[in-house]
Amino acid sequence: MNFRKKKTKSGERWEAIEDIGVNPVTGKRKQVTRLGKTRKEAKERLEKYLRSIEEYGVDEKQALRITFEEVAAEWLKVYESTGRKKSSVYIRTKEIRLLNKHMAKKPIGSITHMFYQNVINELSKGLVRTTVQGVNNCAGMIFKFAKRNKLIKDLPNEDVVIPKKRMSVEEIKKDNIAEKYLEHHELDDFFDKLNYYGLELDRERFYLLAFTGMRSGELCALQKQDLDFKNNTIDINKTIYNEANNMREYELTPPKTVGSIRVIDVEKPIMDMLKRLVRKNDEHKMEYRTLMDDYHDKDFVFQRKNGYPYSPAYLLKRMNRIVDRTEIEKKATPHIFRHTHISMMAEAGIDLPTIMKRVGHEDVDTTMKIYTHVTEKMKKDAAVKIQNQYGHILEKINF
Repeated sequence: MNFRKKKTKSGERWEAIEDIGVNPVTGKRKQVTRLGKTRKEAKERLEKYLRSIEEYGVDEKQALRITFEEVAAEWLKVYESTGRKKSSVYIRTKEIRLLNKHMAKKPIGSITHMFYQNVINELSKGLVRTTVQGVNNCAGMIFKFAKRNKLIKDLPNEDVVIPKKRMSVEEIKKDNIAEKYLEHHELDDFFDKLNYYGLELDRERFYLLAFTGMRSGELCALQKQDLDFKNNTIDINKTIYNEANNMREYELTPPKTVGSIRVIDVEKPIMDMLKRLVRKNDEHKMEYRTLMDDYHDKDFVFQRKNGYPYSPAYLLKRMNRIVDRTEIEKKATPHIFRHTHISMMAEAGIDLPTIMKRVGHEDVDTTMKIYTHVTEKMKKDAAVKIQNQYGHILEKINF
């Protein structure tokens, strides 16, 4: 190790210099240097760097030159290249934007556990906990990518704490599992208003959602060949992705998970309703083709006049129009029918594994909560029903 004094903008400094081999391309010596106010400080800084290279292969100089946003951008390219769904890439892109608001220009090598914990704390002030958890998971993948590429030796997100807000009494009431699905009277209310105020395709869409538990994207992606009218089954094997909400820019992708690919039995009245719709679509296709030549011939069950499919966002608009005419006070989106279907099956006495398979392996925690809530409620109702049915016998106890 050699030393020399060097003039810098901040004054004279000691510089420690060490040869670390020969560049195989240029044949020139490779040197690393570190500055310090004193010779001892320069030596200690250089030795620390050399230890880091030897023990972890981490190039501290490079790690302090590359920013978090640069590493995140490189990681996203790799993430996207592994065949991830566009919707997943879109979510990760949004999560990276949230992280970049707090540490885009921060050198990846200077992000400490304490700094990152403060970032998570700040994010938690304006975002729901599940969103923060998603952002943290994304950051964890980026940090692991940086570690694999010898930019950091420790993971800043390790043992990070996601703050949990203390809920008010009102929030606790709203968080009740019963808010996640429609009760009998609410379902009756919705379909009463639907049958009166519903527009074209509303009846077919929402009856199908409620009595199958399929996701909105799965419904929009249904094609004629997915319907088996002989056996009254529906083959759910894809979903629709349309980030721009432009009818011509849709993409059919595999469902959310492998377990989401499934064939389900469907009630005959609903299949009969879909059979009439498919027949109507076929007739319309022949008429449209006679007049126009731009028909999108993909046999979507729920299609526009020109054959293009609808997007899940459109379903939300149509549902809001009906819900606004009901007495339902819950936050009701098309996804509530998925949870409602779980409650319907639980009430019908269907076992949990069968329910999970039918809805395509829905989140275990949510499904279990709904299943438990409904079955416990049934147990309580059973006592009341027995009381009503056999109360006259119970009254004889006092005689």
